Amino acid sequence: MTEIIILSLGGSLIYPKDIDVAYLKKFREFILSYISQDKRFGIITGGGAICREYIKKANEITPLHTAQNDMIGISTTRANAQLVHEIFADFAYHAVIIDYSKPLQTDKPIIVGAGWIPGSSTDKDAVLLGKMFHAKTIINLTNVDYVYDKDPCKHADAKPIKKISWQGFKKIIDGEWKAGMNLPFDPIAAALAEKEKMKVVVLNGNNLDNLEKYLSGKEFVGTVIG
Repeated sequence: MTEIIILSLGGSLIYPKDIDVAYLKKFREFILSYISQDKRFGIITGGGAICREYIKKANEITPLHTAQNDMIGISTTRANAQLVHEIFADFAYHAVIIDYSKPLQTDKPIIVGAGWIPGSSTDKDAVLLGKMFHAKTIINLTNVDYVYDKDPCKHADAKPIKKISWQGFKKIIDGEWKAGMNLPFDPIAAALAEKEKMKVVVLNGNNLDNLEKYLSGKEFVGTVIG
């Protein structure tokens, strides 16, 4: 069976401030161009800005505990996943995957998944799907070019990192999971990927030409973790 390419598609790409129709059209064309080359994809969608907005507004009404915030986040990932699933229509497995404990067999070239259970982001679900299909690499599509030594949105002197070990990566992220976290790869997912001896490649998903370079084995802009 053709090897499956696992993409963790950040919600920031699907819904930065609104649904990014122009980006999703380009993303659809990009994926279908690879499908025509007999490639297969597992696409796990994040929540993005709408996830954080829902959690923020809910907590303005009444303070919520962690599991409640997680459930709101999971619901937004499922809405995003359903959108992505439908734009691929007959190329995709018939349902959005929301349970990664069940073996999955399909001849469809695209599998779309969303959040499963509280306690992590969909980065972990991408690792679980990768494990299911024996993939050794997760491609994490986000809205920044690299992993940085500190938050580039808050620190002008943040330095990009091209390659880092799992131990090094865990030192620069907060090890505690919080719903709505905005990290290049969440700490729970990082621990699982390390355990499964996977590597994660963090790329800016807005630059599909750069993703093509990575998939073609060419020099690319991004960070390799692991």
